[in-house]
Amino acid sequence: MFSDDTLVLVAEDSDSGRVLGTASVVLEIGALTDLVGEFGRLAVHPDGRGKGLGNLLMEGRLERVLDRLHVGLVDGRVTRPFTQKISQSHGFAPVGFFPMLAKFGRHRESLAWLVQYFGDALELRRNHPRIVPEAYQLAVMAMENVGIHPDVIVDEESAAYPHVDGFEVQELSTAGYSDLLRIERGRVRRREIFGPLSLHYGFFKIKAQRSDYLIARQDGRTVGAIGFTRDELEGTVRVFEMIHLDDEVIRFLLEELERRYREWDVTGVQIGVSAHAPRMQRTLVELGFLPAAYVPAHAFHRVERVDVITFYRLLAPLELGEFKLISPTKEMAEVVIKGFARREVFPELRQAVGRIDLFAGLTEEQTMRVAGSCTHAKFAAGEPIFEHGESSSKMLLLLRGEVERLLPGGCLAGLTGAGECLGEVALLTGAGHSATAVARSEVHAGVITREDLAALVRQRPDIGVTLYRNLAEAVGSKLQRVDIEHRDA
Repeated sequence: MFSDDTLVLVAEDSDSGRVLGTASVVLEIGALTDLVGEFGRLAVHPDGRGKGLGNLLMEGRLERVLDRLHVGLVDGRVTRPFTQKISQSHGFAPVGFFPMLAKFGRHRESLAWLVQYFGDALELRRNHPRIVPEAYQLAVMAMENVGIHPDVIVDEESAAYPHVDGFEVQELSTAGYSDLLRIERGRVRRREIFGPLSLHYGFFKIKAQRSDYLIARQDGRTVGAIGFTRDELEGTVRVFEMIHLDDEVIRFLLEELERRYREWDVTGVQIGVSAHAPRMQRTLVELGFLPAAYVPAHAFHRVERVDVITFYRLLAPLELGEFKLISPTKEMAEVVIKGFARREVFPELRQAVGRIDLFAGLTEEQTMRVAGSCTHAKFAAGEPIFEHGESSSKMLLLLRGEVERLLPGGCLAGLTGAGECLGEVALLTGAGHSATAVARSEVHAGVITREDLAALVRQRPDIGVTLYRNLAEAVGSKLQRVDIEHRDA
């Protein structure tokens, strides 16, 4: 069964006439004729399992879209490995993972993204994208998975778009539609956000697809707009376009949309960003978004295909539940999950920055880079954190609470409080802990591993110089304090 934008296949038992399986492809999910298709749900009736119907339906889909697509995407459920196995066996490769994106009944499930290319897609790819460091590991893994030599350039210098006020906001109307169409810069010449819709689709089609624009006006003229789709059933928002006359309105529109979706029942927000737009990437990271997928040659722009990083903001606590992943989807998911686990420590780190000795002398940007290498940990009062002599590859930055350091035999060696480091000597030297650490009260801490610290210092030697100086001073101060405490005892 064909329509202009959808292919549906069914597997029918030739003897009984029963339909035992079905599969679909949405042939155009990109804007501006991106030639991107979504391989939708593949379902096989229990009576048809074990007969190769899943493979037959997947092969049938691939055969029928070869001349119609450049990029095929699979949204794979992760509670069962069937989708991952059949997709990977037919040439799809994992490029992303979205925690808690889809709603099934009362529960939310994570989804894996897998991609396959057709025709000249990769030959048309624009090379050497410029990306923020937070997206580097994901980008390299995605490129290697699809067979591309990683050619990304890490951009440490590009600043986020500035926060500027003074704009009026209104929703899209037929009267404002023509004003937006006249704005060329940002919409076509320097396109930074990509999605499944675009302004040229027409006012009524945009509204029919539950989409809207917030329009920014200044001194009576339209200066920019942000297009988004709100899915009330899924509880998600997807930004698909940014239109702007100048850079000053960009962050304002993103923050204005944030004010609105925080009032809605929204769990996640997605934004697809050009891998050649580091300023937009940096802005989204500052606004709480994290890279969740990297799709090479995802969108067609002018005469070439550009890589797209899909940034994702999770507005609910990270509760993944059970899922089953196979390699290399498993490794991709681990990279993304680690980023979201780190993000949970950001609010407390921001509040505690002035009290954390490790951050002394760092700029705000450098501090946020260190914070981005931390995960979050909590310990109940009386809970052991590590034992005397135990080797460790991680250090704790205490954000809240106190920790007792106990010598063998239970003698109190000292207290470590909020703003101080714990386990830094073991981290730096690889030796076992000199004391047992027990939470005296409920403790909240940022955790940084030796591996993550080494990676950060390799990428940013300027941060490493300050960190190691602060660590040396902290160790010296702690040893002096222990000596004084022992003399007093």
